[in-house]
Amino acid sequence: MFGHTDAESVAGPRIPIAGIAGDQQASLFGQACVSPGMAKNTYGTGSFVLANVGEQRPGLSDTLLSTVAWRLPGSMTGSHAPTVTHYALEGAIFSTGSAIQWLRDGLGILAEAAEVGPLAESVEDTGGVYLVPAFTGLGSPWWDPDVRASVLRITRGTTRAHLARAVVEAMAYQSRDVVDAMVQVCGHEITELRVDGGAAVTLDLLCQLRADQLGVTVARSRLTEATALGATYLAALGAGVLRDTEEVGEAWSADRRFEPRGDRASSTLHTTCGSTPWSAPSPTDERVATGRPEEST
Repeated sequence: MFGHTDAESVAGPRIPIAGIAGDQQASLFGQACVSPGMAKNTYGTGSFVLANVGEQRPGLSDTLLSTVAWRLPGSMTGSHAPTVTHYALEGAIFSTGSAIQWLRDGLGILAEAAEVGPLAESVEDTGGVYLVPAFTGLGSPWWDPDVRASVLRITRGTTRAHLARAVVEAMAYQSRDVVDAMVQVCGHEITELRVDGGAAVTLDLLCQLRADQLGVTVARSRLTEATALGATYLAALGAGVLRDTEEVGEAWSADRRFEPRGDRASSTLHTTCGSTPWSAPSPTDERVATGRPEEST
Protein backbone atom coordinates (compact mmCIF):
# COMPACT_ATOMS: atom_id res chain seq x y z
CA MET A 1 0.00 0.00 0.00
CA PHE A 2 1.48 3.34 -1.09
CA GLY A 3 -0.93 5.63 0.69
CA HIS A 4 -4.39 7.17 0.37
CA THR A 5 -5.94 10.07 -1.48
CA ASP A 6 -6.62 13.18 0.55
CA ALA A 7 -9.80 15.13 1.14
CA GLU A 8 -9.15 17.49 -1.79
CA SER A 9 -8.77 14.67 -4.33
CA VAL A 10 -11.35 14.38 -7.09
CA ALA A 11 -11.61 10.68 -6.21
CA GLY A 12 -12.54 11.54 -2.66
CA PRO A 13 -10.74 11.02 0.65
CA ARG A 14 -9.06 7.84 1.85
CA ILE A 15 -9.05 5.93 -1.44
CA PRO A 16 -6.16 3.47 -1.09
CA ILE A 17 -3.33 3.68 -3.66
CA ALA A 18 -2.41 0.01 -3.84
CA GLY A 19 -0.42 -0.26 -7.08
CA ILE A 20 1.68 1.87 -9.41
CA ALA A 21 2.84 0.86 -12.91
CA GLY A 22 3.82 2.31 -16.27
CA ASP A 23 1.45 1.67 -19.15
CA GLN A 24 3.37 -1.14 -20.87
CA GLN A 25 4.32 -2.82 -17.58
CA ALA A 26 0.66 -2.66 -16.55
CA SER A 27 -0.31 -4.16 -19.89
CA LEU A 28 2.15 -7.04 -19.37
CA PHE A 29 0.65 -7.69 -15.95
CA GLY A 30 -2.87 -7.28 -17.32
CA GLN A 31 -2.13 -10.06 -19.78
CA ALA A 32 -1.11 -12.17 -16.76
CA CYS A 33 2.37 -12.75 -18.15
CA VAL A 34 3.55 -13.60 -14.66
CA SER A 35 6.05 -16.33 -15.59
CA PRO A 36 9.35 -16.03 -17.48
CA GLY A 37 8.93 -16.72 -21.18
CA MET A 38 5.46 -15.20 -21.40
CA ALA A 39 5.09 -12.16 -23.64
CA LYS A 40 2.50 -9.71 -24.84
CA ASN A 41 2.08 -7.52 -27.92
CA THR A 42 -0.12 -4.41 -27.81
CA TYR A 43 -1.17 -3.03 -31.19
CA GLY A 44 -1.96 0.61 -31.84
CA THR A 45 -0.51 3.14 -34.28
CA GLY A 46 2.75 1.38 -33.46
CA SER A 47 3.10 -1.63 -31.21
CA PHE A 48 4.97 -2.72 -28.11
CA VAL A 49 6.25 -6.21 -27.38
CA LEU A 50 7.24 -7.02 -23.79
CA ALA A 51 8.53 -10.33 -22.47
CA ASN A 52 8.84 -11.40 -18.84
CA VAL A 53 12.44 -12.56 -18.41
CA GLY A 54 12.22 -13.39 -14.70
CA GLU A 55 14.27 -12.28 -11.72
CA GLN A 56 17.62 -12.02 -13.48
CA ARG A 57 18.21 -8.55 -14.89
CA PRO A 58 18.97 -8.86 -18.62
CA GLY A 59 22.30 -7.68 -19.93
CA LEU A 60 22.78 -4.56 -21.98
CA SER A 61 21.46 -4.75 -25.54
CA ASP A 62 21.61 -2.33 -28.45
CA THR A 63 18.47 -3.88 -29.97
CA LEU A 64 15.97 -3.81 -27.09
CA LEU A 65 15.00 -1.84 -24.01
CA SER A 66 15.20 -3.45 -20.57
CA THR A 67 12.90 -2.47 -17.73
CA VAL A 68 11.60 -3.49 -14.33
CA ALA A 69 8.31 -5.26 -15.01
CA TRP A 70 7.10 -5.17 -11.39
CA ARG A 71 8.19 -5.58 -7.79
CA LEU A 72 5.91 -7.51 -5.44
CA PRO A 73 6.06 -8.97 -1.93
CA GLY A 74 7.53 -12.46 -2.14
CA SER A 75 4.40 -13.96 -0.61
CA MET A 76 2.45 -12.88 -3.70
CA THR A 77 4.76 -14.79 -6.01
CA GLY A 78 5.28 -17.99 -4.01
CA SER A 79 8.74 -16.90 -2.84
CA HIS A 80 10.14 -16.72 0.68
CA ALA A 81 12.07 -13.55 -0.19
CA PRO A 82 10.73 -10.26 1.22
CA THR A 83 10.29 -8.83 -2.29
CA VAL A 84 10.61 -10.26 -5.77
CA THR A 85 11.45 -8.20 -8.87
CA HIS A 86 10.66 -9.38 -12.36
CA TYR A 87 12.38 -7.78 -15.34
CA ALA A 88 11.18 -7.42 -18.91
CA LEU A 89 12.60 -6.79 -22.36
CA GLU A 90 10.71 -4.31 -24.51
CA GLY A 91 10.65 -3.77 -28.24
CA ALA A 92 9.04 -0.70 -29.80
CA ILE A 93 7.74 -0.95 -33.38
CA PHE A 94 6.99 2.39 -34.99
CA SER A 95 4.49 1.52 -37.74
CA THR A 96 1.75 -1.07 -37.47
CA GLY A 97 -1.70 0.53 -37.33
CA SER A 98 -0.26 3.60 -39.04
CA ALA A 99 0.49 1.44 -42.09
CA ILE A 100 -3.23 0.64 -42.30
CA GLN A 101 -3.95 4.36 -42.01
CA TRP A 102 -1.57 4.88 -44.95
CA LEU A 103 -3.64 2.46 -47.05
CA ARG A 104 -6.78 4.39 -46.13
CA ASP A 105 -5.61 8.01 -46.09
CA GLY A 106 -2.50 7.93 -48.27
CA LEU A 107 -3.47 5.55 -51.06
CA GLY A 108 -7.25 5.70 -50.69
CA ILE A 109 -7.71 1.96 -51.21
CA LEU A 110 -9.72 1.57 -48.00
CA ALA A 111 -12.84 3.49 -47.04
CA GLU A 112 -12.25 2.58 -43.40
CA ALA A 113 -9.54 0.73 -41.51
CA ALA A 114 -11.82 -2.24 -40.68
CA GLU A 115 -11.83 -3.21 -44.36
CA VAL A 116 -8.18 -4.30 -44.29
CA GLY A 117 -8.86 -7.73 -42.77
CA PRO A 118 -11.44 -9.00 -45.27
CA LEU A 119 -9.48 -7.44 -48.15
CA ALA A 120 -6.20 -9.08 -47.07
CA GLU A 121 -7.92 -12.44 -46.62
CA SER A 122 -9.43 -12.27 -50.10
CA VAL A 123 -6.07 -13.36 -51.57
CA GLU A 124 -3.95 -16.36 -50.59
CA ASP A 125 -0.69 -14.41 -50.48
CA THR A 126 0.84 -11.07 -51.39
CA GLY A 127 1.64 -12.08 -54.95
CA GLY A 128 5.31 -11.62 -54.10
CA VAL A 129 4.84 -8.05 -52.81
CA TYR A 130 6.64 -6.97 -49.63
CA LEU A 131 6.24 -3.80 -47.58
CA VAL A 132 8.95 -2.35 -45.38
CA PRO A 133 6.80 -0.02 -43.22
CA ALA A 134 9.62 2.32 -42.25
CA PHE A 135 7.51 5.46 -42.66
CA THR A 136 9.31 7.06 -39.70
CA GLY A 137 12.35 4.79 -39.63
CA LEU A 138 12.63 1.41 -37.94
CA GLY A 139 12.38 0.77 -34.21
CA SER A 140 13.42 -2.42 -32.43
CA PRO A 141 15.60 -4.28 -33.12
CA TRP A 142 17.11 -2.07 -35.85
CA TRP A 143 16.86 1.45 -34.37
CA ASP A 144 17.47 3.10 -37.72
CA PRO A 145 15.79 6.51 -38.07
CA ASP A 146 17.08 7.06 -41.61
CA VAL A 147 15.71 4.03 -43.45
CA ARG A 148 12.48 4.73 -45.34
CA ALA A 149 9.48 2.67 -46.38
CA SER A 150 9.60 0.54 -49.51
CA VAL A 151 7.13 -1.52 -51.46
CA LEU A 152 8.95 -4.27 -53.34
CA ARG A 153 8.17 -6.59 -56.26
CA ILE A 154 5.06 -4.87 -57.62
CA THR A 155 3.87 -6.17 -61.00
CA ARG A 156 0.97 -5.43 -63.33
CA GLY A 157 -0.90 -8.16 -61.48
CA THR A 158 -0.60 -6.47 -58.07
CA THR A 159 -3.98 -5.47 -56.65
CA ARG A 160 -5.09 -3.47 -53.64
CA ALA A 161 -5.77 -6.80 -51.90
CA HIS A 162 -2.12 -7.78 -52.32
CA LEU A 163 -1.02 -4.45 -50.83
CA ALA A 164 -3.42 -4.90 -47.91
CA ARG A 165 -2.06 -8.37 -47.21
CA ALA A 166 1.52 -7.11 -47.50
CA VAL A 167 0.74 -4.55 -44.78
CA VAL A 168 -0.72 -7.19 -42.46
CA GLU A 169 2.18 -9.58 -43.07
CA ALA A 170 4.71 -6.80 -42.43
CA MET A 171 3.12 -6.27 -39.01
CA ALA A 172 3.75 -9.92 -38.18
CA TYR A 173 7.29 -9.92 -39.55
CA GLN A 174 8.31 -6.88 -37.52
CA SER A 175 7.03 -8.49 -34.33
CA ARG A 176 8.94 -11.67 -35.09
CA ASP A 177 12.14 -9.65 -35.49
CA VAL A 178 11.60 -8.29 -31.97
CA VAL A 179 10.78 -11.66 -30.42
CA ASP A 180 13.78 -13.31 -32.07
CA ALA A 181 15.99 -10.56 -30.62
CA MET A 182 14.46 -11.15 -27.18
CA VAL A 183 15.26 -14.85 -27.26
CA GLN A 184 18.82 -14.07 -28.33
CA VAL A 185 19.34 -11.53 -25.54
CA CYS A 186 17.77 -13.33 -22.58
CA GLY A 187 17.98 -16.99 -23.58
CA HIS A 188 14.32 -17.61 -22.67
CA GLU A 189 12.16 -19.19 -25.34
CA ILE A 190 8.80 -17.44 -25.68
CA THR A 191 6.17 -19.94 -24.54
CA GLU A 192 3.06 -17.95 -25.46
CA LEU A 193 2.29 -14.54 -26.93
CA ARG A 194 -0.77 -12.66 -25.70
CA VAL A 195 -2.11 -9.88 -27.88
CA ASP A 196 -4.39 -6.90 -27.41
CA GLY A 197 -5.17 -3.60 -29.10
CA GLY A 198 -7.18 -2.69 -32.17
CA ALA A 199 -5.42 -4.79 -34.82
CA ALA A 200 -5.38 -7.90 -32.62
CA VAL A 201 -9.14 -7.62 -32.11
CA THR A 202 -10.09 -7.11 -35.76
CA LEU A 203 -7.43 -9.08 -37.65
CA ASP A 204 -7.62 -12.85 -37.18
CA LEU A 205 -5.18 -13.14 -40.10
CA LEU A 206 -2.56 -11.16 -38.19
CA CYS A 207 -2.92 -13.36 -35.11
CA GLN A 208 -2.59 -16.52 -37.19
CA LEU A 209 0.47 -15.17 -39.00
CA ARG A 210 2.04 -14.35 -35.64
CA ALA A 211 1.48 -17.92 -34.43
CA ASP A 212 2.92 -19.34 -37.66
CA GLN A 213 5.99 -17.10 -37.60
CA LEU A 214 6.81 -17.57 -33.92
CA GLY A 215 5.87 -21.23 -33.68
CA VAL A 216 3.95 -20.63 -30.43
CA THR A 217 0.34 -20.13 -29.39
CA VAL A 218 -0.99 -16.60 -29.82
CA ALA A 219 -3.79 -15.84 -27.36
CA ARG A 220 -6.13 -12.89 -27.78
CA SER A 221 -7.33 -11.53 -24.46
CA ARG A 222 -11.07 -11.53 -23.75
CA LEU A 223 -10.66 -8.07 -22.21
CA THR A 224 -8.74 -5.90 -24.66
CA GLU A 225 -7.92 -2.98 -22.33
CA ALA A 226 -4.91 -4.77 -20.87
CA THR A 227 -3.29 -1.67 -19.34
CA ALA A 228 -6.36 -0.84 -17.24
CA LEU A 229 -6.73 -4.50 -16.35
CA GLY A 230 -3.12 -4.68 -15.16
CA ALA A 231 -3.58 -1.65 -12.95
CA THR A 232 -6.70 -3.31 -11.55
CA TYR A 233 -4.83 -6.56 -10.83
CA LEU A 234 -2.06 -4.69 -9.02
CA ALA A 235 -4.58 -2.73 -6.97
CA ALA A 236 -6.47 -5.94 -6.17
CA LEU A 237 -3.24 -7.55 -4.91
CA GLY A 238 -2.38 -4.51 -2.81
CA ALA A 239 -5.87 -4.35 -1.33
CA GLY A 240 -6.05 -8.07 -0.61
CA VAL A 241 -8.81 -8.81 -3.13
CA LEU A 242 -6.43 -11.16 -4.95
CA ARG A 243 -3.95 -13.23 -2.96
CA ASP A 244 -1.11 -13.86 -5.42
CA THR A 245 -0.01 -13.97 -9.05
CA GLU A 246 -1.47 -17.45 -9.41
CA GLU A 247 -4.92 -15.94 -8.86
CA VAL A 248 -4.07 -13.23 -11.40
CA GLY A 249 -3.38 -15.98 -13.93
CA GLU A 250 -6.66 -17.67 -13.08
CA ALA A 251 -8.57 -14.40 -13.52
CA TRP A 252 -7.25 -13.90 -17.08
CA SER A 253 -9.05 -15.57 -19.97
CA ALA A 254 -8.60 -15.78 -23.73
CA ASP A 255 -11.13 -14.80 -26.36
CA ARG A 256 -9.42 -17.09 -28.89
CA ARG A 257 -6.17 -19.01 -29.28
CA PHE A 258 -4.31 -19.30 -32.57
CA GLU A 259 -2.08 -22.37 -32.94
CA PRO A 260 0.97 -22.43 -35.24
CA ARG A 261 0.62 -24.25 -38.54
CA GLY A 262 3.57 -25.84 -40.33
CA ASP A 263 7.29 -25.33 -39.80
CA ARG A 264 8.28 -21.69 -39.46
CA ALA A 265 11.85 -22.55 -40.49
CA SER A 266 10.59 -23.49 -43.95
CA SER A 267 9.32 -19.95 -44.53
CA THR A 268 12.17 -17.79 -43.30
CA LEU A 269 13.49 -14.78 -45.17
CA HIS A 270 16.61 -13.54 -43.43
CA THR A 271 16.11 -9.91 -42.54
CA THR A 272 19.03 -7.58 -43.16
CA CYS A 273 19.54 -3.99 -42.18
CA GLY A 274 22.28 -1.50 -41.42
CA SER A 275 25.65 -2.43 -42.85
CA THR A 276 24.59 -5.89 -44.01
CA PRO A 277 24.16 -5.99 -47.80
CA TRP A 278 20.54 -6.01 -48.92
CA SER A 279 19.35 -8.86 -51.11
CA ALA A 280 15.99 -9.25 -52.79
CA PRO A 281 13.70 -12.04 -51.51
CA SER A 282 12.83 -15.03 -53.61
CA PRO A 283 9.15 -15.63 -54.50
CA THR A 284 8.89 -18.29 -51.77
CA ASP A 285 10.26 -16.12 -49.00
CA GLU A 286 7.78 -15.02 -46.32
CA ARG A 287 9.70 -12.45 -44.27
CA VAL A 288 10.32 -8.82 -44.98
CA ALA A 289 13.75 -7.69 -46.14
CA THR A 290 14.87 -4.33 -44.85
CA GLY A 291 17.81 -2.21 -45.85
CA ARG A 292 18.94 1.35 -46.27
CA PRO A 293 17.38 3.03 -49.31
CA GLU A 294 20.77 3.72 -50.91
CA GLU A 295 21.53 -0.02 -50.81
CA SER A 296 18.31 -1.02 -52.60
CA THR A 297 18.33 -1.89 -56.26
